[in-house]
Amino acid sequence: MSSSKHFDVADVTLAAQLFGQQNKHLKLIEKKLGIRLGSQGTVIHLSGEAAQVHIGYRLLEELSLLMQKGMPLYPSDIDYAIRILSSDSTISLKDIFCDTVFISARNKYISPKSLAQKSYIDNIRANHVVFGVGPAGTGKTYLAMAMGVAALTRKEVSRILLVRPAVEAGEKLGFLPGDLAEKVNPYLRPLYDALYDMLEHEKVQTLLDSGIVEVAPLAFMRGRTLNDAFVILDEAQNTTAEQMKMFLTRLGFGSQAVITGDVTQIDLPHDKQSGLLHAIAVLSRVSGIAFTHFSDVDVVRHPIVQAIVRAYQQADRKN
Repeated sequence: MSSSKHFDVADVTLAAQLFGQQNKHLKLIEKKLGIRLGSQGTVIHLSGEAAQVHIGYRLLEELSLLMQKGMPLYPSDIDYAIRILSSDSTISLKDIFCDTVFISARNKYISPKSLAQKSYIDNIRANHVVFGVGPAGTGKTYLAMAMGVAALTRKEVSRILLVRPAVEAGEKLGFLPGDLAEKVNPYLRPLYDALYDMLEHEKVQTLLDSGIVEVAPLAFMRGRTLNDAFVILDEAQNTTAEQMKMFLTRLGFGSQAVITGDVTQIDLPHDKQSGLLHAIAVLSRVSGIAFTHFSDVDVVRHPIVQAIVRAYQQADRKN
């Protein structure tokens, strides 16, 4: 059933921002929702299938409110907003997009861009241990890092530990020169990248040199007790059940742990059980531990990444 609606932005400046240069934002909405949009002055005319027109109208309402709050509008934000409102058109985008986790050194506002990301952030705020499980590109590690840096800035913790298991993804690095720390450094590079994206280079180096931020392979955690720390275990699907138990029992007073992983990218030998899968089964009912599950809908990288993730998921189901 077809429908038509009219939305009045009622402000010339906001209308120009909402329409985009040469109406590029309106064209993007047309393409994503499969509806027709036309503009006259500050009024947008929507026509098409009734359900999609309703989502489009809600989208324009919510984007206008965000811009009134001073939020800049990018094509990627429109894409994220459409995904959210397509799942539930009653949701307030302001409650999600304006929940600023951290403001980077380059004045970049880091905030959730999907319902799962918002749930993830809320879980980290409310629980001692949080698992973020889902495909690449859903912001699991990046948001955890932002929460850790924010907690350190507010002096809620005295240090951040960034941990990864050193498991090859189909490659052999065992013959590289150097000691153990130097051999595993390539595995830890994504954690460094996220850190440098949020803080000034000199600040990161100072934190690393002083030990306030420590990046280490999982093997270095055995025998330690981690007090007053924000601890992130990345690529947790490549831990064994024994390693996962060892890591979780390192937590001391005043500490919080975030564990991230993608159960579709397990690089362990076939005779080894993933510690992440084991933890999901064993800890799902433990108070103080929360799980956030991401899907391809939550991918916040280039749109092609979402399509790639979905294609692989469909292939796995067929197999």
